[in-house]
Amino acid sequence: MNTYLPIINWTLLLGYWWLIIEVTLKILKKRRTVSTSMAWLLTIYIVPLLGILIYLLFGELNLEKKRIKKNKVIWISALKNLKNYKQIFTTVNSRVASALFQLCKHRQGMEGVKSNNINILTNSDDMMHTVIKDINLAQTNIEMVFYIWHPGGWVNQIVEVLIKAAHRGIKCRLILDSAGSNNFFRSIHAKMMRGAGIKIVKALHVNILRIFFRRMDLRQHRKMILIDNRIGYTGSMNMIDPKCFKQHIGVGEWIDIMIRMEGPVVSAMRIIFSCDWEIETGEKIFFLPDQIKIINESEYNYTTNVIPSGPGFSEDLIQQVLLTAIYSARKKIVITTPYLVPSDDLLHAICTAAQRGVLVYIIIPKFNDSILVRWASRAFFSELLHSGVKIYQFENGLLHSKTILVDNQLSLVGTANLDMRSLWLNFEVTLIVDNRHFGKKLKKIHKNYISFSTILNLHEWVKRPYWQRAIERFFYFFSPLL
Repeated sequence: MNTYLPIINWTLLLGYWWLIIEVTLKILKKRRTVSTSMAWLLTIYIVPLLGILIYLLFGELNLEKKRIKKNKVIWISALKNLKNYKQIFTTVNSRVASALFQLCKHRQGMEGVKSNNINILTNSDDMMHTVIKDINLAQTNIEMVFYIWHPGGWVNQIVEVLIKAAHRGIKCRLILDSAGSNNFFRSIHAKMMRGAGIKIVKALHVNILRIFFRRMDLRQHRKMILIDNRIGYTGSMNMIDPKCFKQHIGVGEWIDIMIRMEGPVVSAMRIIFSCDWEIETGEKIFFLPDQIKIINESEYNYTTNVIPSGPGFSEDLIQQVLLTAIYSARKKIVITTPYLVPSDDLLHAICTAAQRGVLVYIIIPKFNDSILVRWASRAFFSELLHSGVKIYQFENGLLHSKTILVDNQLSLVGTANLDMRSLWLNFEVTLIVDNRHFGKKLKKIHKNYISFSTILNLHEWVKRPYWQRAIERFFYFFSPLL
């Protein structure tokens, strides 16, 4: 036995260093930011075995290569079909939006889309009442994608009207994230809806046996509702009733924003859904000529675009869209986000905008449901405040809306947070609206948020206790990984 001990020891030692070198090379081969690469390298060298395990679980995108390749093929095919209807597109943009739409044309393959009747919904009761009304009037199909579907309150009524719609012959399809909607899949609602003929897909299964083939924290984070290929919704709100959701964590009700749209932009949203559906089920959703809702020029009010992100879609596009919007600003930028952990590029762009004379306002919740993100975000406050950025902390609940308004003209509303997870990992969707009337509406909403907020004072901020700074710096170390 003693003869084999040295061999076993040397085998374990060589295997250990081979694993360290292999993971190091994996990190260095990826074209990440220096800060992200250094964070991972320090992690695997400070806590080697645990660090390697964490990297294998969360450091690689690890979505099956076949799936990514298939997603690209489906997206290109669906987009090509939509582009046959040239009359729904427009190249007319405002000064502040022209560079952004040009970027979308080259990176995504789709320029501005004509739209009409775009409304902003901020009250959860109004949102649910409007959705229920549209479902009751549906004639052909209803499709939804959500990260969280949480039973209770208004959501139970949504379930009832969907079941009634299915009984009268409406095709209903739902894509729900397996982790975010775990409570739904364990509820009686899932069985009831499937029994009524509603097709429900569990997206991105959490399976311990596949942890090395796909990241478990890669999530389907989109929020979309499509009705009759004519009406579309997107924004920050999950399928929840704020009065029945996470009341025990002490942050108040979630404050969200949803956009209701009509016109060709809904067809653009539906190709995103069709891609997600085909990837998850293998079933192709065909577009027929009468499904592309064409509007008369007299009804054309808005220039819009819908940006999907995630593995298989245009890489880094959300980050590039945000950077282009910020650098296009000449007068004012207002940003709302529940999770503020920006990349170095975004942080630099925001600070530069403030330093070149643009008024920059960031509105975030004072109380957050994520302790990690709450402390990590505070590490960015000093640099932002010293650059002249005004930071408001919303105190009337958990501000969950994700919006950017540039020069009261260019609006970005969607599901993506200003953190690494939304920028580089999750499946997200962002609506772009180039319209001053819409911008004025969003401006009014931002003004209301600010009325329930307190502004951070730079002189008071620099006097905060050293123990707080230590915690901030500790969590800042993990910011590229959040």
